[in-house]
Amino acid sequence: MGAAEEWATGTDVVRIELASRVAVITLNRPERRNALHYEMFEAIPRALDEFAGRDDVGCIVLTGAGSAFCAGGDVTGEGERPGFDPRDADARVNKLLADAQLGRLLHEHPKLTLAALNGAAVGAGMALALACDLRIAAQSARLIGGWAQLGFSGDFGGAWFLTHLVGPSRALELLTSGRPVDADLAHDLGLVNRVVADAEFAEGWRAWARELAAGPTGAFTGMKANVHDARRLPLAEALVLETDRMSASARTPEHREARRAWMEKRAPVFHPPPG
Repeated sequence: MGAAEEWATGTDVVRIELASRVAVITLNRPERRNALHYEMFEAIPRALDEFAGRDDVGCIVLTGAGSAFCAGGDVTGEGERPGFDPRDADARVNKLLADAQLGRLLHEHPKLTLAALNGAAVGAGMALALACDLRIAAQSARLIGGWAQLGFSGDFGGAWFLTHLVGPSRALELLTSGRPVDADLAHDLGLVNRVVADAEFAEGWRAWARELAAGPTGAFTGMKANVHDARRLPLAEALVLETDRMSASARTPEHREARRAWMEKRAPVFHPPPG
């Protein structure tokens, strides 16, 4: 992906690199299958907030270190903030709701978000993957709800994302059964966009991320907003917002470059290197 710039996260449980307009956020607890840790909920939102305003970031990738994407909550308690008392019901609810905002931040981020599923995504880990705009999975990856087996009803928006992606009946089936969904079935259901052989996975997701990041970022932001509006608004209202965004995009440098490239019979270069 080219020379990568290391991003200071202030923690060892998250690694972030910037290269070729792609910000790669890696959950970095391979010894715990990247189970969630309280420091992740501090470092990742902070980075997402800054990436939203950076012109040199066109795509954000979320992936995991080692053999798993994310095992969800850490049942050992090792990922809890020191001093947190799980017996305090109000504190437990407030903490869970605050942590679950990470999925909303990924879902609502103005830049395109891509989950690169290198392995199993379980419970809240699955929800975070589904929160991203796009998903690419290694052939050996699995999506696993996992909540039913622990007597949990679900968290991190897992039911919301599943319902919007596959419909209420299929979502409830997947949630109640808790059975692993392999990569091919996930693709057939529309839970992942692409499946890549394990040996080709690392280059596969990087190539797609580079392609997305090289595209017209402003137009992609508008497209993402249009899709979100399609899920929440009637057509008459969505048309107004879509038209406003179309009109605004016609006045951008991206559109002017695309027109020049079309007239010159060449590929557009939306983000030329500095200098």
